[in-house]
Amino acid sequence: MNKLWVRMQHQGPARDKERREKERGELRDLVGKNLHVLSQLEGVDLDMYRDTVLPRVLEQIVNCRDEIAQYYLIDCIIQVFPDEYHLQTLDVLLGACPQLQPSVDIMTVLSRLMERLSNYAALNAEVLPYFLQVEAFSKLNNAIGKVIESQEDMPILSAVTLYSSLLKFTLHVHPDRLDYADQVLGSCVKQLSGKGKINDTRATKEIVSLLSAPLEKYNDVVTALKLTNYPLVVEYLDNETKRIMATVIIRSIMKNNTLITTAEKVEALLELIKGLINDLDEPQGLEVDENDFEEEQNSVARLVHMLYNDDTEEMFKIISILKKHFLTGGPKRLKFTIPPLVVSTLKLIRRLPVEGDNPFGKEASVTATKIFQFLNQIIEALPNVPSPDLAFRLYLQCAEAANKCDEEPIAYEFFTQAYILYEEEISDSKAQVTALQLIIGTLQRMHVFGVENRDTLTHKATGYSAKLLKKPDQCRAVYACSHLFWLEDHETIQDGDRVLLCLKRALKIANSAQQIASSGQGSAGSVTLFIEILNKYLYFYEKGIPQITVESVESLIQLIKNEESMPSDPYAESLFASTLQFMEFQKQKGGAIGDRYEEIKV
Repeated sequence: MNKLWVRMQHQGPARDKERREKERGELRDLVGKNLHVLSQLEGVDLDMYRDTVLPRVLEQIVNCRDEIAQYYLIDCIIQVFPDEYHLQTLDVLLGACPQLQPSVDIMTVLSRLMERLSNYAALNAEVLPYFLQVEAFSKLNNAIGKVIESQEDMPILSAVTLYSSLLKFTLHVHPDRLDYADQVLGSCVKQLSGKGKINDTRATKEIVSLLSAPLEKYNDVVTALKLTNYPLVVEYLDNETKRIMATVIIRSIMKNNTLITTAEKVEALLELIKGLINDLDEPQGLEVDENDFEEEQNSVARLVHMLYNDDTEEMFKIISILKKHFLTGGPKRLKFTIPPLVVSTLKLIRRLPVEGDNPFGKEASVTATKIFQFLNQIIEALPNVPSPDLAFRLYLQCAEAANKCDEEPIAYEFFTQAYILYEEEISDSKAQVTALQLIIGTLQRMHVFGVENRDTLTHKATGYSAKLLKKPDQCRAVYACSHLFWLEDHETIQDGDRVLLCLKRALKIANSAQQIASSGQGSAGSVTLFIEILNKYLYFYEKGIPQITVESVESLIQLIKNEESMPSDPYAESLFASTLQFMEFQKQKGGAIGDRYEEIKV
């Protein structure tokens, strides 16, 4: 039947070709059905199949020398006979593959065979030892090598697809044999060698599928990092595909909460995902979608928090490796990658061991001073991005960390750097207001400074407040500075005179703002400033600061009541009513504070 089927395509006039093709199709189905019936016969057991059926059928297939017939029949054998038979006769079946015509799609045939055997192993765990016994992996690997060798012009897509199928087979049947998986990747590298970057879209997708298989199987990037040939395959991808592959790797880490715990593995991981963290080899003028770029860099930022080790020295090695890679990533990336690196480093500082008077241990190779120097080097790169506002915030965070470590010179240096950025780089009025709020809030929490350093920093902060562009912003910043001179839990930072001076300055600025508003040159709502200042007076009055007297509170309340603009400003009216309600509540509550409020006559 097969010989007839093959012969029919070459016989008869050309005008009857369509009719002959139809008849050939019917005959092909009949040949396939006969093979199917043969597989169902009771007498065709494993012995008969191995000794008689398979050799005779393969002989017919090889000898017919017709690519269509060979592909169809070899596929029929794989589909109709039991998986157990294929496993027992693997070397015979594979031995016929290199003898087929070069144009036969042997890639699909072998891929289907490996897929069937993988499913067979998945459904019958008891046969797994037998796969090792018959050396299924070695036979398949050798067969693929011979097929590729016999077809010198085999497309790279076909070769990669074969190794991709073999890797999936290996991961299913021998998941514990990483050496097998690495061997497959090594064979793939040999096929790619000398080909340069792979530009074929389908071949590229198949390489991504090949590289994704270990990640999907083990759900653990750390296992993939043990495969020495894994990064060698990645190198053959173009830059765009490297970025896609890097994203796949990061998603796998985040999905499975995989911690990368050693500097060596972190180095290997960063080499794998360098398509996302390094742009030095990108062509000039290459347009990148901004949304995609931000999403990629945010994923890198999240990855930083998955690189962790309890040992402080090993953790410092990890963040040092991150610094090395991130600082070569180009200016656009730094604003995404530097902040998580700083945060991770600050976490490390909090974990440093405490020993006696020296909280970081005299013999420790990783000290707070060393880490703070490291932080300063990282943040110094940001103003050049330019991201001065980000660098400014990070300097203040580092200053606060140095405060907790009782490192006064370091904390002062970080504050100095923040002040320099404020003066030289932050020029927008709204940004200045926000920055000044951060300065005041951070400085208020600092206890490490001596009298001289603290006076210098607070003097600067109050000076910045008075120079803000808008009067309301000036007023609010100046009365906020009052908190810098009175901290309840620090007797050395309790200066009532300077608190009162700040509040009086705020009142003076509020008066000036009111006059501007009255002349029609400014915005309404200056009465709100008086109410806000009143609340500050009440706060310090509760604290018992002698300089904040009953008379000063009462006169301010009377000033607000006399304001003509109050009825036209619902917010100010509501705010003042809430303040008076609070005062009444404190009186009713009684106690020492209630007694103080009883003295105020509203």
